[in-house]
Amino acid sequence: MSSEPLHPAAREVLLAALDQGYADPRRLHAPARGARLMLDNAREVVAGCLGVRPDEVSFTGSGTEAVHRGLLGLLRGRRRVGERLVHSAVEHSTVLHAAAWAGGDHLAVPVDRDGRVSVEDFAAACAEPGVAVAALQSANHEVGTCQPVAEVAARIGEVPLLVDACASAGRLPLPEGWSAAAASAHKWGGPAGVGLLLVRKGARWRNPFPGDDRVDERTAGFENVPAALAAAAALRAVVEERAEVGARQRALVDRVRHGVLAVPDVEVVGHPDDRLPHVVTFSCLYVDGEALVHALARHGFAVASGSACTSSSLEPSHVLAAMGALTHGNVRLSLTRDADETDVERFLAVLPGVVADIRAEAGL
Repeated sequence: MSSEPLHPAAREVLLAALDQGYADPRRLHAPARGARLMLDNAREVVAGCLGVRPDEVSFTGSGTEAVHRGLLGLLRGRRRVGERLVHSAVEHSTVLHAAAWAGGDHLAVPVDRDGRVSVEDFAAACAEPGVAVAALQSANHEVGTCQPVAEVAARIGEVPLLVDACASAGRLPLPEGWSAAAASAHKWGGPAGVGLLLVRKGARWRNPFPGDDRVDERTAGFENVPAALAAAAALRAVVEERAEVGARQRALVDRVRHGVLAVPDVEVVGHPDDRLPHVVTFSCLYVDGEALVHALARHGFAVASGSACTSSSLEPSHVLAAMGALTHGNVRLSLTRDADETDVERFLAVLPGVVADIRAEAGL
């Protein structure tokens, strides 16, 4: 699954805030002032958790919106320099869609078999004439590989860097060197429909969309104050418990990475060590991804296949293709905070039979 179930801390705060945070934070009456205090509190908590300034935090309607606003705003702020965007070949489709919408030239920097860019290659691409902005995810949403964001940022000079931190925010510290960054609350157990746009103080960011007379000039529309406060509560809880939960999930993922190799013709992808603690992806040769998803669902396992960006269409993953890995028959597991050894061992017990049955139906 790409979403984490609502964290207990978020549920408690959300229910309490629904009765208090309904008013428009722009207004001056008492309920509005209360809503404004709640929104400001949410911003303070998020800033503390991520190590940023409160005035660098904006709440958006989703992680996708945060990526779009962050990237397009940096491009607009640098249009006198050029229109070229440099990004890794494994960025989320939100980056690719925003780049296509903006027009101009964009260059995808290749990755290695683990899904990681070369710092040298990325820096060389950013040194080309007309490069306005660079985009590099903190960790891959699909295979878990972490990118050398801080090292890249130190090498690309004045080129501003957008960091898509949707997959890693809360679970790993926010890397250094970004001019704008994006995160998504449902990834860490906050409510869906809340994203974070971070814009570094002093960055040349210009609003790429029509403005709005809101408290926050970087966004538009009436903020969902209760959801923002619940997202902040969940983020704080996840950051406080990430050492323990992360270590437990990393051990479980290691067990999966080794255990699935008992199935013939299986390839585990992503960096074995420098990765998200809770994500693992593997591909099964001679197996249809959709059939695998449905078969595992019958055993109670919610897994994904195809591209993590367009999984509903089960299109081949551009991430796996860029890595030179198998693009069919892949399974992506995202462990929730309450997953345990029993869940993992049952999955590993079920998988060989499921794969064997699918291959047998295909005459293999």
